[in-house]
Amino acid sequence: MSDLFARAAVKDRRGQPLAERMRPRRLSEVVGQSQLLGPGTWLVKAIQSKRLTSVILWGPPGVGKTTLGRLIAEEIDADFVSLSAVMSGVKDLREAVVQAESARNLRGRRTLLFVDEIHRFNKAQQDALLPHVEAGTVTLVGATTENPSFEVNAALLSRAKVLVLKALAAEDLETLIERALTDQERGLGALALECAPNIVKLIAAEARGDARRALSTLESAATVNDANEAGVHLIDRRAVEEALQRKTLLYDKAGDEHFAVVSALIKSLRGSDPDAAVYWLARMVESGEDPLFIMRRLVIFASEDVGNADPRALSVAISAMDAARFIGFPEALYPLTQATLYLALAPKSNSALTAFAAAKEAVHAHGALGVPVHLRNASTGLQRQLGHGKDYQYPHDHEGHHVAQQYLPDELRHARFFTPSDQGEEPQLAAAHTLRKQVPAKPKP
Repeated sequence: MSDLFARAAVKDRRGQPLAERMRPRRLSEVVGQSQLLGPGTWLVKAIQSKRLTSVILWGPPGVGKTTLGRLIAEEIDADFVSLSAVMSGVKDLREAVVQAESARNLRGRRTLLFVDEIHRFNKAQQDALLPHVEAGTVTLVGATTENPSFEVNAALLSRAKVLVLKALAAEDLETLIERALTDQERGLGALALECAPNIVKLIAAEARGDARRALSTLESAATVNDANEAGVHLIDRRAVEEALQRKTLLYDKAGDEHFAVVSALIKSLRGSDPDAAVYWLARMVESGEDPLFIMRRLVIFASEDVGNADPRALSVAISAMDAARFIGFPEALYPLTQATLYLALAPKSNSALTAFAAAKEAVHAHGALGVPVHLRNASTGLQRQLGHGKDYQYPHDHEGHHVAQQYLPDELRHARFFTPSDQGEEPQLAAAHTLRKQVPAKPKP
């Protein structure tokens, strides 16, 4: 098979979607993915040495997996053959292998076999591919949006290096949008469009890390824009909303509305209002807020405002964060919503906040007070001579694994920083602690 990438380069691009026309033509045009394409990375070194082994590109839609596969083929002087796991079967694989063998034997060229959505190949199809990857007949570049650890056969996975692509940052998407607006050859530069910076940011935010979505929205908005009195065609909020077929939300991540919505979410959680909490969560998600930012806020809230009134709250928040990271959007909204509702319904205590604040105040008021001698380590002869650890009582040697002794510096020996709330499980935890202190310590028999 001839080099499909070279053929695509000379193909008449009229009628192609903007996202297709604006595909980078060289690695230097790729925006984002610095963890893979930065100086000195494994992939860059492998490309430069033209000794690339098979790889699996794992990442969300619209982050450049197909583009990267094509560019790698060009950089390593290999024929590019593309298959879709949705449309192709074992017969197509065999034909691709025959073509690869012919290219190697007749022209001395390598073949990069790009398999889009490789997770869609069944076991038989993956097994049919394995010997040709192992023999080096083709260099496999598989693309998947699913975790390859679960979707790709272990034998095939062991012969390929997994490279993780990330959702594009808003700044990367803004760069791509600006590039498309000014490119006279492949983009929209010949249309003399005017798109204000805040509208560029809006399109980038609505794309949620997906370059294809960003450029598709821009292209659609360009077809429904209006001209001003000077005849300049404007891409405004109305045009973007028509392109998206829904209203866009006022939500500047660096402005007042961002902090207002975040504040409303936290205060609704603190006020134990699940309806309001899930509404503000939806506002943040639908406005393109960074999911990691939301996750962090929920984890912080679980300790700061729920605490030991429900010790499970922190585990729920952490689990939601892990689940959201694992499955990605849009399904990540379910664990985020579950955690939000749990935290709203949970009993509340801010004793972690108040206890630390009180202890911090004592630290600043009294300075670095000395550690009581009996609590100091006695790991050297001199320390033992000085009495370090001499009168320390090991709690596990006593009944109930508790013994009353001084743990605070002398100047603060009567200080109390922790004041338990009367909410949830915290009173029981505090009461059990108080009871242990009141029972005389007895050595274990």
